[in-house]
Amino acid sequence: MSPSQTTVPAHSENPATPARRRGDLILFLVIAFGMSWACWGTAIGLGGPATPGTPTYTPFLLGAFGPLAGALVIRIRRRRRREPVPEHAVRFRPAALLWAPLLMVAASGAVLGAAVIGHAAGDTALSWSDSRDVMQDMGGPAAFLVSMIISGPLSEEPGWRGTAYPRMRATMGRFRIALVLGVIWAVWHLPLFFVDGTVQHDLGLATPGGVLFAAGNIPMAMLVTCAYDRAGVLASIAVHFAVNTTMILLDVHTPATQALIMGCQIVLIAVLLLTGRRPATGTTPAAPAHPARTPAQV
Repeated sequence: MSPSQTTVPAHSENPATPARRRGDLILFLVIAFGMSWACWGTAIGLGGPATPGTPTYTPFLLGAFGPLAGALVIRIRRRRRREPVPEHAVRFRPAALLWAPLLMVAASGAVLGAAVIGHAAGDTALSWSDSRDVMQDMGGPAAFLVSMIISGPLSEEPGWRGTAYPRMRATMGRFRIALVLGVIWAVWHLPLFFVDGTVQHDLGLATPGGVLFAAGNIPMAMLVTCAYDRAGVLASIAVHFAVNTTMILLDVHTPATQALIMGCQIVLIAVLLLTGRRPATGTTPAAPAHPARTPAQV
């Protein structure tokens, strides 16, 4: 053996190579889009409103779990390859039990504040009558809240934030990821504009409301990313749930209020970035060993 060469010991866990990270990301997106679009395509084909008790509701609900299915596949692959948790993954910490409700209140407050400002400026008045109808259609307040947690926050965040974000973070900054992942997120939602009974269908695709919904995925992606960096997937689920639920309960649909919500979210994002600490990573970097050097590197 040449003196310039060293033997690299075999470890039980090997770091993921850039090629593997890219492969995992591609596989995740294929599963997320494939499962969701197949289910939502079935819902479109069946027709009718996607409300409980209708044939359309089951494929509509299952479609939301595409990102979660992709996340589970990637996690199983990582464990079989005995790779460590990605460096930028935020593991669960007890502090998440405190941060999650605080961030949830802040995210909900941003939506409520935007709606109040919009009303003061002459936009549609806030009304709880439609909220009661929505909850009644979903089977009552309890069923409504469970549905809002499962369909969206719980079915998406382990994928978009818990799986895609840490792997993208290895080569990209948070702002670039928010832009890229926000665009991907908006495209992923496209079939819902053609499923009767969804918020997207009510907004319409080629309308100011539909365009603002798509654009709003970018600040929303940054907001839930800030929550994830603070306290992991639990916090991103809480923020996603808070925004979705508050918007539906307030019946937010006018372009003016949608634009104000984006503005308030940007302000909240700035506050979180300015007050945040360096996020804890999922792995503890090992002490660097003397790397093997080739003659060209000596």
